[in-house]
Amino acid sequence: MKILAITSCPLGIVCTNLAREALEQAAKKTNVDIKVETQGEFKENEITKYDIEEASAIILTSDGPIEGKERFKDLPIVYASCKDIMQNSLNIIKNIKIKYKNKI
Repeated sequence: MKILAITSCPLGIVCTNLAREALEQAAKKTNVDIKVETQGEFKENEITKYDIEEASAIILTSDGPIEGKERFKDLPIVYASCKDIMQNSLNIIKNIKIKYKNKI
């Protein structure tokens, strides 16, 4: 299973990267392939069309503006705050695995 995510925080890059790290660690623990695009001062690890075709779902942070979210119109979207991701990333990933396991 592949999950995509975009982390963005209005306060800058710190929360954005902490959320990215939390998601990557949770994905590793649950044997999920994840790609996290960070948006903020800089955009890094941009999600491609190919990534979108291969993904089962996407996680979008709800506390910052997300550029280009129309790219994901055909994917299930899970919204979570950076704080929630940092505190509950493992449960977020597990719930996505259960809910969308048959998507791809």
